[in-house]
Amino acid sequence: MPYESGMDPIHDTRRRFDVRFHLVAIAFLIFDVELLFIYPWAVASHNAEGIDRIVGEYVSSRGVVFGGVMFFLLLVVAGLAYEWRKGVLKWR
Repeated sequence: MPYESGMDPIHDTRRRFDVRFHLVAIAFLIFDVELLFIYPWAVASHNAEGIDRIVGEYVSSRGVVFGGVMFFLLLVVAGLAYEWRKGVLKWR
């Protein structure tokens, strides 16, 4: 069966992927989504009024927002340490 371009395949087109490719891809997605959550906070906290303008009506103190972000970062770092210990990041 030819490819979309009309060329006949030379070798078997079904190759097995190593599971490590998928593990690295999932780890990348987790940390990429983490950056999506952290970036707006970092931009808004550049000046003192940034966070107050965005979450001022929902949260009474900027310390609560900072504590929430630090808790989130702690969870992400704990996940990274767990992956490191399990050897997910090693390419044996």
